[in-house]
Amino acid sequence: MSGAGVSGAGSHSIALIGQGKMAQAHAAAWSALGLGEQIAYVCTPRPGAPLADAPNARFVTDLDAVLADPAVDILSVCTPTPTHADIAIRALRAGKSVLLEKPIALTHAEAVRVAEVAEESPGTFMVAQVVRFFEGYRMLRESVTDGRLGEVLAVHASRLSTPRQGDTWMTDESASGGVLVDFAIHDFDQLNLYLGTPVAVTAVRGEEPGFIETTVTYADGGMGTVTTCNAMPVGYSFTSALTLTGAVGSEYYEYSAASPDSPYAAQAAYFLQCVESGASPTLCPTESAILALDVSLAARESLTAGRTVELP
Repeated sequence: MSGAGVSGAGSHSIALIGQGKMAQAHAAAWSALGLGEQIAYVCTPRPGAPLADAPNARFVTDLDAVLADPAVDILSVCTPTPTHADIAIRALRAGKSVLLEKPIALTHAEAVRVAEVAEESPGTFMVAQVVRFFEGYRMLRESVTDGRLGEVLAVHASRLSTPRQGDTWMTDESASGGVLVDFAIHDFDQLNLYLGTPVAVTAVRGEEPGFIETTVTYADGGMGTVTTCNAMPVGYSFTSALTLTGAVGSEYYEYSAASPDSPYAAQAAYFLQCVESGASPTLCPTESAILALDVSLAARESLTAGRTVELP
């Protein structure tokens, strides 16, 4: 779906929960769809500078004030991961539609609880698995759907970036879940998408600082590997890549930060379409977000314990 706009989009009142990098990306996405002026709130404990993509937004510190406003129908939740489950549950119980940044939660139990409340809510719920909206990843998915690769037997993903300067967020597992939960979760989601049910996860540190190699085996015999590093040298441009190897062919895609791709706008457009039609967001089902979290948590446990972790 194009990120250039949504034909016939109805009237909505949107609230951004959070004001950091991801909230700014969501604001830009809504603005790209022509809805920037309909962002009514930015909810954050420490209000900062106004967001150019949300010119009419009122800064508030109280989530209850947002949830009590009957005009607000959509929340983009872009807060630290430990708050995801609580905010999503409160918003869904208030009848709002929620676009929740990944990971869905920090634990499996919290993730399941969010899913249960979402099932009972009249609002639309979707976890922002934005990699599914990158054009190159979409084209790979199309190749598989069209049968050009045959049965997918192996998947290799990589995600490489420089460290976040002065930011201890990623190394604080109580806040982010760590690099395998916050960063590599996109790649585990791609493995699951093509290979099915994961049964065992093994993660090891590479010889070079910051490199982690994770192997995931699948119930149907498929094999997935993920290379993760957020310690590339200064000046390195973020890249992510995916290779699919099937019974009759193989395809590869690499994304770099220099790409003109607009995945956040495409994601927001798809979510909005689901909100307006009442359709379930089948491109990003909640079960897939939970499964990606489960693999991420198993990979982290494997790395810490130095052994293979089996999934139930």
